[in-house]
Parts: sequence; structure tokens; C-alpha cells
Amino acid sequence: MSALVQHKATITSEAEPRVGSATQQSEVELQASARRARTRNTLWVWAGRLILAIFVFGGWQLFTDLKWVDPFFYGQPSMVWDSLVSLFTKGTAFGSIWDQLWVTVQEALFGFLFGTIAGVISGILLGSNRYLSNVFSPYIKVLNSIPRIVLGSIFIVAFGLGIGPKILLAAVLVFFAVFFNAYQGVREVDQNLIANVRVLGASPLQIARHVTIPSAMTWIIASLHTAFGFAIIGALVAEVLGAQKGIGLIISQSQGRFDPNTVFACMAIIAVFTLGAEYLITLLERSVLRWRPPVRSESQPI
Repeated sequence: MSALVQHKATITSEAEPRVGSATQQSEVELQASARRARTRNTLWVWAGRLILAIFVFGGWQLFTDLKWVDPFFYGQPSMVWDSLVSLFTKGTAFGSIWDQLWVTVQEALFGFLFGTIAGVISGILLGSNRYLSNVFSPYIKVLNSIPRIVLGSIFIVAFGLGIGPKILLAAVLVFFAVFFNAYQGVREVDQNLIANVRVLGASPLQIARHVTIPSAMTWIIASLHTAFGFAIIGALVAEVLGAQKGIGLIISQSQGRFDPNTVFACMAIIAVFTLGAEYLITLLERSVLRWRPPVRSESQPI
């Protein structure tokens, strides 16, 4: 009898490692299959992007070569490339293209920083306090309704042609984009959760730090993608209105010379910089919101 029990125990001890190794092998196979699927998906995405670029720019070049589209007004990809090469090799009438780009980048970054800070603070304060919200609501709506180009003209008249007016206009555009998201994010916080935290004796500062801000962070981070584009727009618009340096000044001068190729070249430079900033904001979003499970809207970002 004891020999039979010992034989069964031996069989069981031999079967357990086999089951464990089979499970581990299946997990490894699933992970490898998932990696292959992600690789295929990435390749298809980049293939689609390449085909779309060839279709757009190739069609643009073809239509202008055939004179179906007048290159004098709409430019031509080959001429845009020549303008890019000329900008980076010969510079501009106002100095090196790197100096012009650095001026615009400074204006956009400072405007983005100041507008984001002001928008987040104002959104959290007004979203948390109904009295302040009711007091400031009509004034914020009035300010938001003012055309930005009018504000840019006012800032240039008041503060001159330096980088100050450009930073102000960029900050204004960023402020409203961030403010409304922060405000709505705070209003969407679960009020039962806030009530429970208050019952536990949390102060208003502790509620904001541990409940309100983390809950609204999804809305705030999401607004940064749009806000940075607004910062670039604000800086460029203000430079077009009046500046001593910057990419917007080059665009304005090229417009006066009926040179669409240089305008498109400047747009391409700004597009590359904006894509780089967008990538960094995406990394920030993933780092700050790592605790949040992925949702369908983020699985296929635009």
C-alpha cells in the first residue's frame, strides 16, 4: 500500500513541473504573438502615412507641373524644398533661420507656461468655488469672445515689437484652452468622494491636493495638446502683426513678396517643432496618468 502511495506521489511530482512549464510556454507564446501583432500594426500605420504623404505631395507636384494649379499662388513641393535649403544655408534677411526659430520658440514656450499655470489655477479655483464662478463667469466669457488678432494689435501698440506682446498673446490663447478643461474637470469630480473626505477632517487644501487636482488631471493634461498649438499660433500671429525677429516675420515678408514657397517652408519648420513638442507632452501624459487604465479613445490617438 505504501509503495502504491509513493508511486502516485512520484507521478504527481513529475506532472506538476510539466504543467507549469506548459503554462509558462503558452504565456511566452502569447507575448511573442502580441509583439508581432504590434509590430505589424506599426508597420501598416507607417505605410499608410507614407502612402498618404506621397499622394498629397505627389499630387501637388503633378498638378502644378501640369499647370492645373498655378504654382505662383499655391507653391510647389520642389520649390518649397529649395526654399528650406536656402533658409538653412543662406539664412534670411533678418539673420540666421536658427535665430528666428529660437525667438518664436521662446515666445511659444513662455506663453504656454504662463497660460497653463494661470489656466490651471483659475480653473481649479472657480470650479471648486461656486461663488467665484458666478462672479467671474461673465467677464471670462466677454474676454474669450474678443478676437485674438485684436488683442495682438493692442498688445503690440501697448508693449512694442519685442517678445513681450507675443508671449502675452500666446498665453491668452493657452489660458482659455486650459482653463475651460480644468474648470470642467473639477466640476466632474465625484461630490460624494469630496463629502467623505471632508467627514474625515480633510482641509480644503488637502481636498484640492489629494482629490480635486488628481481627478481633474486627465482633463488638464488632455488640454495641453491643443494648448501648445495655440501657443504657436499666438506667437506667429503676433509676429505677423509686428516683430523684429521670428518665423512669423519671415512669413509676413514672404507674403508681401508673393512667395508662397517660403511661407510653406516656414510652416514645415514650425510643424516639425510642434510634432516634437507634442511627443514630449504625450510622454508627460503617460507618466502622470500611468495609474489610469487605458481607454478606447487613447488607443488610437489623433
